[in-house]
Amino acid sequence: MGPVGETQWLSSLPFGQDGAPALGAIVAYADPSTPEIADVLDAHLRASPLVRGIRCMGAHSDDPGVMNWAPQAHWLTQPSFLRGFSAVAERDLSFEIWVYAHQLPDAVTLAREYPGTSFVLDHYATPVGVLGPRGKHTGSTESERREILRQWCDDISALAELPNIVAKHSGLGMPILGAGPMPREQLRDSVAPLITHLDQAFGPDRTFWSSNFPIDKPNVSLADSMWILREALGTRFDEQRILRENARRVYRVAD
Repeated sequence: MGPVGETQWLSSLPFGQDGAPALGAIVAYADPSTPEIADVLDAHLRASPLVRGIRCMGAHSDDPGVMNWAPQAHWLTQPSFLRGFSAVAERDLSFEIWVYAHQLPDAVTLAREYPGTSFVLDHYATPVGVLGPRGKHTGSTESERREILRQWCDDISALAELPNIVAKHSGLGMPILGAGPMPREQLRDSVAPLITHLDQAFGPDRTFWSSNFPIDKPNVSLADSMWILREALGTRFDEQRILRENARRVYRVAD
């Protein structure tokens, strides 16, 4: 169907009927680096008035054993991407950033280039191998994993200084982090440094939970993903803001 066809199909489903929940907003796919980006965005907006944002995956690793989701390294800062992104900004659409941790400086560059655009950081900017070895040579030793976490903390703090970025608590069950299936208490303890640092860097008004299903499903259930977040944040867990209000504001979901 193509990206616009997906938006049309989604809009045709019986949301809000026979007890089903209403559809609040759509984040559609589009590639800002393509010459036809403006036409694609306009087609999405014609397909549904609920389109609020755009997402395309920028995750790329030089480790040949780690899957790439973007055509090249530093894709978010390629001249064609930065030029084309003006079409996203002009239409007041938000943009979801999913990159690997070592690409966080590229996210800073993009967000600084478009300070009037709202950006949403997905999946903690996945720090590949932070919980265990991944790929051919990522996170192979305990010292390497400590360095991955240390650099991630520094780069997350730098990104959080930009006021036009919010961040999702999502993707903690992704196998690419380096963890396999384990008791939820063990997973909680393993990912707590990611949760607490993101919360401290962005604050309670600029973070919210997201399920990331079915990608998280191999390692964590939907209910446990929320339980882990509650447990790690303790008294800092604000249910209204983290589970409702912040996302409604970012995606402009009507009451």
